[in-house]
Amino acid sequence: MAITLNDLLSMSQAERDVTFRAGHPVDPSALAGWNYTGVDLSLPRWMNKVLWKTFRKTFVQDADHGLVRGWNVRMRQTGWERDQEPLRDRHGRPKTFGHYLLRPADGMRFPRGWDPAGHTVLDYGSAGNLRRDLAAYTASPIVAVNAGDMDLLLGWEVIRVGPKLVGLPDWWALVRQSPITADEIIPPPRPDAVRA
Repeated sequence: MAITLNDLLSMSQAERDVTFRAGHPVDPSALAGWNYTGVDLSLPRWMNKVLWKTFRKTFVQDADHGLVRGWNVRMRQTGWERDQEPLRDRHGRPKTFGHYLLRPADGMRFPRGWDPAGHTVLDYGSAGNLRRDLAAYTASPIVAVNAGDMDLLLGWEVIRVGPKLVGLPDWWALVRQSPITADEIIPPPRPDAVRA
C-alpha cells in the first residue's frame, strides 16, 4: 500500500523517522518544472501560527550551473486541501526565501547514522542566499516516500553548525502541485554567489 500525506500527518515522530530512513532516492530531473505544496509535520501548533503550516517549494533546471535549483514561497495559510495562493509584496511579487541547489548527498556525514548514499540534499549554503537568510545554513535531505513516485516527498530539517550537520526533530512533506510557469521563475538573490 502506498503511503499518503494523511498517513504522514497521523504518524508519530518516530514513525516519520522510520519512513524517512526507508525512503527512496529522488530524481531531481523529475522534480524540475514543478511546484510542490509543503506541509509541516512536526512543529507545535503555536509555531505553525507564528511561522507557517504550509509553504511552497519550487524546482527548476538551472542551465547556467547544470543543476536543479529552487526556492521557498510564503503562502496564505488556507490549508493544503485548497488552492494555494502565495503571499505577495507591495509590488505584487510572491514573497520568496531560502534558495537551494539539489545536490548528491553522498559523502556527507548526517546525524543519527542516516546513510545518504544515492540520496539528494537541498543545499542552501551554495545557492546565493543572503547571509541574513537563516536558510543559508540548511542542508536538508529529501526522499521519495513511495518507490519510483515523485508525487510525495519527505524532507528532514538539517542545519550546519560549523563543520557539523545537526538534525532537527522537524519533518515536512512535499506534494506535487502544478507545473511552474515562466513568469514564476525568479533568479537567486545573488546569482554570482551560486556555487555549482
